[in-house]
Amino acid sequence: MSTQTLTATLFIAVVLLTVAITFWASRNSSGAADFYAGGRSFSGFQNGLAVSGDYMSAASFLGISGLIALNGYDGFLYSIGFLVAWLIALLLVAELLRNSGRYTMADQLAYRMKQRPVRTAAATSTVVVSIFYLLAQMVGAGALVTLLLDVQSESLKALTIVAVGLLMIFYVTVGGMKGTTWVQIVKAVLLMTGTVLVTVLVLAKFGFNLSELLGAAAQNTGKGQAFLEPGLKYGATLTSQIDFISLAIALVLGTAGLPHILIRFYTVPTAKAARTSVLWAITLIGSFYLMTLALGFGAAALLDTGPESRVATSGGNLASPLLAEAVGGGAGTTGGAVLLALISAVAFATILAVVAGLTLTSASSVAHDLYATVFKKGAATERDEVRVARIAAFGIGAIAIALAIPAQKLNIAFLVALAFAVAASANLPSILLNLFWKRFNTRGATWAIYGGLVSCVVLVFFSPVVSGSETALFTNANWQWFPLSNPGIISVPLGFFFGWLGTVTSREPEAEEKYLELEVRAFTGAGAEGAIQH
Repeated sequence: MSTQTLTATLFIAVVLLTVAITFWASRNSSGAADFYAGGRSFSGFQNGLAVSGDYMSAASFLGISGLIALNGYDGFLYSIGFLVAWLIALLLVAELLRNSGRYTMADQLAYRMKQRPVRTAAATSTVVVSIFYLLAQMVGAGALVTLLLDVQSESLKALTIVAVGLLMIFYVTVGGMKGTTWVQIVKAVLLMTGTVLVTVLVLAKFGFNLSELLGAAAQNTGKGQAFLEPGLKYGATLTSQIDFISLAIALVLGTAGLPHILIRFYTVPTAKAARTSVLWAITLIGSFYLMTLALGFGAAALLDTGPESRVATSGGNLASPLLAEAVGGGAGTTGGAVLLALISAVAFATILAVVAGLTLTSASSVAHDLYATVFKKGAATERDEVRVARIAAFGIGAIAIALAIPAQKLNIAFLVALAFAVAASANLPSILLNLFWKRFNTRGATWAIYGGLVSCVVLVFFSPVVSGSETALFTNANWQWFPLSNPGIISVPLGFFFGWLGTVTSREPEAEEKYLELEVRAFTGAGAEGAIQH
């Protein structure tokens, strides 16, 4: 049985499994609470698995191990950033948000502000963040399938992206939050199992001696001790050092503003379960990111990572699957083929689960915030709302497919870091100021969201990422004047600044009066259950 046949069979098995789960979940799904929040019926442990399933995206699994394989110590900084970010989400946002909202991020803002402007702003930023994030996952799916089935034709790559798009629309429209959550849980289990397996095999090759593994990695890459020290990617110039701080700000503050992570906290019945789920998620995600060390340095030690190698030409995205093949017995062996197929199928499951979560988030926001509140002014029935969410899933899926096909040359990790920067600049300031500042009001919230969103997107457009560098989107054009690849260091403070400016230039006594209610509800959970019933 050839490698291709084996891989294709495993791929189809993964897809069929997720489709079966979706059908099973849809039979137990009725009404808006089920569609948006899975009927709030998930335990802390189940939701913790699903949160980690949502968070460990293709960028973590394929991107970070690749960055470590190519840049050594500096690549590992991504792992640290993604992990530290959870502390902000746990301490400042998770429980408070769970207590004070219903289905979307905007619920928590709209509680004490004018509904329409705030919900429009929040829905806009939710959709923008989700689309950036979706692009990264779809591009990853295209790259993965090309590697496995050895297809070079552009039309087949495009077909893969369309297929992933159609699958994600199916998960969301048929399964809602219940189906999507079960897909996340299954995928988290698969991903952890696959990662543990490869990690153990890599360590076994070096007699479970970490310093031997690191020594072999430094020697094999030809970079010697420099590979294990800071400064290969960031640190040569002042600009690259500032760029690193900017990236760190975006990664650490972005998680607490990612809409598809935030709405996960609504799927649990109590605030205690919200805390439990974050603790489980931190345990799983923490151990996963520690294992990326073995995957990344293992790839550096056992694979060719030179400038012309498959690892380097894929931007590092193929390091994990190729490492699986190497530890399984090498290219052409049955063990190698089985492991390569297994890890790639897991990566594919990862992509499917994450795109489903993202599409659900944007569709919920369009239906619940824009349609039900802004257009229908609260007079929409639950059935109408869920119907609009399903239609929105088609629309968002179509946009993502259309944008992902031309974006195939882009690096996955960059696209995700961009989504984090937008989330940290647009969403986090308004969420934090709303929870902790009594005076904060409608103008402050809308200015914070639009100010952070626009400044972030504009700075990216004029950065070396889009034009004026060898790795840019448009290599032969140059309108770049902003020196940093990640705008976080400027756009995040701007988001907070606009929030402050909007607030101090207007008064809104109603928002201040309702602050005490919001505070009691956010910190104690009192009244949150009642809000769910309406």
